[in-house]
Amino acid sequence: MVIEPQASWSRLQRRLHWTMAALVLLAAPMGVIMVGLPFRDLLLKFVLYQLHKTLGIAVFLLVLVQLSVHSWRGRPAWDSSLPAWQVRAASAVHVTLFALLAVTPFVGYLTAATAPAKIPTLFLGVIPVPHLVGTDPVWFGVLRQVHLALAGLLVLLACGHAFIAVQHHRHGKATLIRMLRG
Repeated sequence: MVIEPQASWSRLQRRLHWTMAALVLLAAPMGVIMVGLPFRDLLLKFVLYQLHKTLGIAVFLLVLVQLSVHSWRGRPAWDSSLPAWQVRAASAVHVTLFALLAVTPFVGYLTAATAPAKIPTLFLGVIPVPHLVGTDPVWFGVLRQVHLALAGLLVLLACGHAFIAVQHHRHGKATLIRMLRG
């Protein structure tokens, strides 16, 4: 089945986009802060870790919803004034962003599951999320570094994505307006 290009992003697509962006912008600095907190602030550290995990799970679930909506509804056609190389670059960035939005939280989950401390994962602070793998200090060390690298790449790519959208807006293109107002 071929999905016809839509005139604009749907309200649901726009809300999912901005919600995921906000959650990532909250989770990234929170990750840095929680890791850097000394153990004398154990309660705050625990709360921030649980909130960070909740944000990650929420992003993972929302990206699955967003991908479902995209497959059902499609996306607007690219601005016809964009050169072909920019369309290819933007397509590659979008695919990479979606992959990072799914893989980064999943690797974060595996990091939490393999952590030697056996700290539970509580979605929204109360719903236990079972760890499907056991603790493993070696894998924990590897996964922790991979999660950090993926998160850094996600934030960097998202910032570049936002910068380019603003540049297009400054040059009279409707890219940003379509994502803000449809």
